[in-house]
Amino acid sequence: MGKVLVSASHYDTLCREAWKLLEEHGHQVIYDPSRSFPAYSQEELKIVLRDVDAAVVGLDQYTEEVFAHAPKLKAVAKFGVGTDNIDCQAAARHGVKVLNAPGMNANGVAELTLGLMIDLFRGIVPLHNKILKGEWPRYMGREIKGKRIGLLGFGAIGQLVAEKLRGFSAEVYAYDLYPNEERARELGVTMAGLEEIIETCDAVSIHIPPSKESYHMFDGKLLDRMKDGAYLINAARGALVDLEALAEKLKTGKLSGAALDAFEVEPLDEKAPILSCENVLVTPHTGGETYEAYRDISLCTAKDIIRVLNQEEPVHWVNKSFWEEGRGV
Repeated sequence: MGKVLVSASHYDTLCREAWKLLEEHGHQVIYDPSRSFPAYSQEELKIVLRDVDAAVVGLDQYTEEVFAHAPKLKAVAKFGVGTDNIDCQAAARHGVKVLNAPGMNANGVAELTLGLMIDLFRGIVPLHNKILKGEWPRYMGREIKGKRIGLLGFGAIGQLVAEKLRGFSAEVYAYDLYPNEERARELGVTMAGLEEIIETCDAVSIHIPPSKESYHMFDGKLLDRMKDGAYLINAARGALVDLEALAEKLKTGKLSGAALDAFEVEPLDEKAPILSCENVLVTPHTGGETYEAYRDISLCTAKDIIRVLNQEEPVHWVNKSFWEEGRGV
């Protein structure tokens, strides 16, 4: 019935159920496991998409020009949540529904966030590295118990982080533009203002989406307002943090440490100033990289692609408002 181009990694090994589901509904999956990621340049997409009905997108850039060369394309599904590499308005103008898989990788990101937090408080990785060098250091860490932990964003991931922190007896505070007061009460979370979170918490964990307004939100001025000796964890989006400003605050001791899983430019430049800080922990945007998340994301996107190709309304339709405006539906 339709051709589905997949440019998300490990689709042939970790997403077999989704692949089978698409085939059972009569669709042909086009996937090249030999490609690195991003899998296709824009020039390549303009060629390969000519005869494609839907796409599962990893890191490839889907722009106005790309959509203009894809006359049969009906759906583009991001293998994850953030659709910043897809021009949603351009997609709408060309009659393409943009889909995603919200919440499917939330637990993986939440677990990584907690792992990063524990490492920052106890210095696990730095101690491990010292032992490998033949050292046997005495190091005084900190406990999460009784600490004020601030969550910037209280959506699916923030709520899961809060739920897991309950077992550590931490005092959890959260800020959100649209606070879920009922869920906060269930989890013992105190909803607070942004200033209170920044200025009073022992650790601040970022869980908000990127936007023009939030670009480099954590700049030098905001970092200066954080509690002396606090920790910063960012497993959301790299553009939220000014890395040069953060490196300065880490080196001066304003902050005790930071853990980062997302960066404005990826891969991170090996000469980036942040890497010269001894009190930083970095991971290669691996929050959603779990076997469980890949299965759930692939099935979620496959089901919505099937709906679109069956001329049904998808569940997770990111550009619905743009599409309706542009198409007059």
